[in-house]
Amino acid sequence: MVDWNLAVATATRLVRPGPEVSRDEARAVVTELRRHAKSSEEHVRSFTRMYGSGGPDSYENGSPVLVVDRAGWVKANVAGFREILKPLLNKMQARRGALPGGAVLGAVGGKVTGVEVGALLSFLASRVLGQYETFAPATRELPAGPAVPEPGEPRSGRLLLVAPNIVHVERELDVDPHDFRLWVCLHEETHRTQFTAVPWLRDHIESEIQEFLAQTEVDPATLLERVREAAQSFVGARPEGDSDSGEGRSLVEIVQTPAQREILARLTAVMSLLEGHADYVMDGVGPDVVPSVAEIREKFQKRRATGAGRLDQALRKLLGLDAKLRQYRDGERFVRSVVDEVGMDGFNRIWTSPNTLPTKTEIAKPADWIARVHRRSDT
Repeated sequence: MVDWNLAVATATRLVRPGPEVSRDEARAVVTELRRHAKSSEEHVRSFTRMYGSGGPDSYENGSPVLVVDRAGWVKANVAGFREILKPLLNKMQARRGALPGGAVLGAVGGKVTGVEVGALLSFLASRVLGQYETFAPATRELPAGPAVPEPGEPRSGRLLLVAPNIVHVERELDVDPHDFRLWVCLHEETHRTQFTAVPWLRDHIESEIQEFLAQTEVDPATLLERVREAAQSFVGARPEGDSDSGEGRSLVEIVQTPAQREILARLTAVMSLLEGHADYVMDGVGPDVVPSVAEIREKFQKRRATGAGRLDQALRKLLGLDAKLRQYRDGERFVRSVVDEVGMDGFNRIWTSPNTLPTKTEIAKPADWIARVHRRSDT
């Protein structure tokens, strides 16, 4: 269904080159990012008081830190996509195999989809500063060449820092590069802490994603109709008087069933929590260890708000990346409000179980989460 090797090769070929740096400068950046990732671990744990069930003395992170270039980020994410999408692709493969000429269609379709996935990854590869890769196969080194790890390998999260993108943004913002690199590491280390200190979180998110994929309509005619609706709404060609044609929604939102929209609402709430928590921690730790944190935050927020050119903004809207930016803002506001009201230990009740995670409504109304989780448990 997807030629993953072709996806990697396409993305690697299309991705824009990073900023010009000498070999010595590149080595220095990699060394510093590794050092900051290590130091961030203790800063984040002390600030959040998230250690896992064994407490501070027994906490061991263990997940690797990989400093990569843009091509390395592509290879790592293809490995994750290949793993998490395996059940859906197997189902679609079985459906197609039962059709006359299905084998030929599969071979051709896999090439086409591989190119499309590669083009999307090339767009994203120059924009991501770092990520905690939750569903990666448990390999510490990225594969050489276009090959990717086989699905079904044991999985273990790993922290990715995309060095050329970090250098590009620090230059664009004209901020202290050493401070900016540490500031980015604090955000990404928070994500690593979330998943390593909360053992059930990865399985919970994966189960939600798998349920979402299980609801996917694999009938080609239905899928084509939904894509057509998405394209019409994107270019503003909705029928006159049609108030529910999907205008203002992304392709990801439109190509869904009603059941998937409910799942997506839950996933949106979780991702808003995780991103907002990382932003809150990054700024909370920042004043003590990042001297120019106020300048960095101001310039970075302005960069987020203004975005790039019209084509870039159009792609962001179509892919739903504008919703990602709202997650940072709404989630950070939620975390700040809860911590202000009940303190960090009170906020950390959120990690008790899936039932204590906020709903999408509660992200917008933190007092409702406090009332549900705190006042009910305290009575």
